[in-house]
Amino acid sequence: MKLFLIGMMGTGKSHWAKYLSKKVKSGCYDLDYLVETSEEKTITEIFAEDGEEYFRKAEAKVLRWFAEKKTYVLAAGGGTPCYHDNMEWMNKQGITIWIDEPVETLVERAKQQMEHRPAIKGLSDAEITQLFEKRLAERHQFYSQAKYHLAGADITEKAFLKIVKEHA
Repeated sequence: MKLFLIGMMGTGKSHWAKYLSKKVKSGCYDLDYLVETSEEKTITEIFAEDGEEYFRKAEAKVLRWFAEKKTYVLAAGGGTPCYHDNMEWMNKQGITIWIDEPVETLVERAKQQMEHRPAIKGLSDAEITQLFEKRLAERHQFYSQAKYHLAGADITEKAFLKIVKEHA
């Protein structure tokens, strides 16, 4: 089983990846972490020193490493589906699940992690809300290509396990 979790920053992709990897007895991976390891820099440093285009190419390259793996759960970065035909590639490889939390929830979670989130560091609540709304609007066309869409109250253990069971 190959599971790809997609969605905005703060939707719980990493949390659910850890949970699901235990349930399906497979490896759990975080794409952002793997890019940082591969590049030997933080994402903040990559963006600052090399730019977003470089980061997106490195991200796509690391993502393609998963073509060789048989079973895993991968938490993709928030922008991953939007570049280099990554969404199409993930859909061909396995099961894609869009985790879609309300913007208000994302803002509250983001505020708690502001030091680790360079895109929102130093922004007011209103600015973070505006940024998330804009990004979600831009990314919707890609996220909506996921095979499954779990939103708000539907983001539950039971819903994830139902998807896993359908593909077991």
